Amino acid sequence: MFNVEHYTGTKDQNYDLLLKQLKALLEDEPDQVANLSNASALLNQFLDEVNWVGFYLWKNDQLVLGPFQGLPACVRIPYGKGVCGTALSEGKTQRVADVHQFPGHIACDAASQSEIVVPFYKNGEIFGVLDIDSPIKNRFDETDEQYLEQFVEVVKQYV
Repeated sequence: MFNVEHYTGTKDQNYDLLLKQLKALLEDEPDQVANLSNASALLNQFLDEVNWVGFYLWKNDQLVLGPFQGLPACVRIPYGKGVCGTALSEGKTQRVADVHQFPGHIACDAASQSEIVVPFYKNGEIFGVLDIDSPIKNRFDETDEQYLEQFVEVVKQYV
């Protein structure tokens, strides 16, 4: 499930290449917004069958829309609400095969059918979440989850 024009290895090899590209893209840039913007753009280019890739950042006890690729989105998400807020309240990645079956799902884009949200923390404090939506059900698997968590670990080194 990758943009095959750019990546032709196994899924694991492709994700390893993505992580190397991410590090190279972010390592010399100190600006948080620039790095989050480039991270979301890189991931949007890398993954196929996705319709939204981006970050929500923790500000004033809520998630606030950050850099992203996709259609306009919900601006604010309360702690514990929707897939993004639940990822934070539970402190773990939420991989949702069918968003319409997720209690309290917040539908920012009616085309979204599945979603994965990786929460992330910096210096022990909530920083935000990486949120990815897909227009197909069951788009994300265990391998995606594992590597997207690694992706967030790289990003947080540079924000």
